[in-house]
Amino acid sequence: MIDPIYIGAAGASLILIAFILGQLHIWKNTYFIYDLINMIGSTLLVIYAWIGFSWPFIILNLVWALVSLKDVIFDFKRNSKRNDSMGPWYKWMT
Repeated sequence: MIDPIYIGAAGASLILIAFILGQLHIWKNTYFIYDLINMIGSTLLVIYAWIGFSWPFIILNLVWALVSLKDVIFDFKRNSKRNDSMGPWYKWMT
């Protein structure tokens, strides 16, 4: 079994990466990759919080994950309508 601290550290690292790249204006909060990284990071933090029975942390990160998931699904559907070879993966960074 993976030590929970690694799950929490991975989740926090992903969210911090997205935050820092956003603050440096390298990524925009409209980028698909930004939403995807936030969704994965917050999901890992939900798992970490669940293991520790930290309900406020579970609620915070569950909402964060669900909002990010909504954006990921919206972006994926919008981009899947494209007729070129990139299809749904278009606009990872636009």
